[in-house]
Amino acid sequence: MSNKWHTDRVADDPLESYDLTFLLGLSFQLLIEQFVQRLNAAGYHDLRPVHGFAFQAIGPQGATSSELAQRLGMTKQAAGQMIDYLESRGYLRRQGHPLGGRRRLVMLTERGLAHLAEAGAILRDVEAGWAARLDDGRLAELRADLITLIRGAAGDAVPALRPVW
Repeated sequence: MSNKWHTDRVADDPLESYDLTFLLGLSFQLLIEQFVQRLNAAGYHDLRPVHGFAFQAIGPQGATSSELAQRLGMTKQAAGQMIDYLESRGYLRRQGHPLGGRRRLVMLTERGLAHLAEAGAILRDVEAGWAARLDDGRLAELRADLITLIRGAAGDAVPALRPVW
């Protein structure tokens, strides 16, 4: 793994010397910070970014706690604790699984769906603010380049975005 500093390059702006992975990480961190501040202002101060990942992983069809754990790369116990937390705040509900047995399906409630809608609007607005800082079309080019890199690494499969903090 390389250092965040390129030793073969000197620039006036210290960010110019950072590795790409470090720049991607910083940009993601800053985007998430803006996003969380806006979500908190919208009344979702009881949620953290990992909860949004969980809402995405549950999706409209729901998921079992084991499926959620697998999709987020966490233990079943951690997924269960997260489900308990989100259920107690009205974002999720448990119901019987259509296949029967002891399995339970975790579903988003109206409050969870409202959060997803608000979060989507906030993310689009934050992205628009970032686009405004760039010349016309540059964010679209960055998006296309990132898609090309992801496809090169993952092929046709779209990998799950898992929280790493």
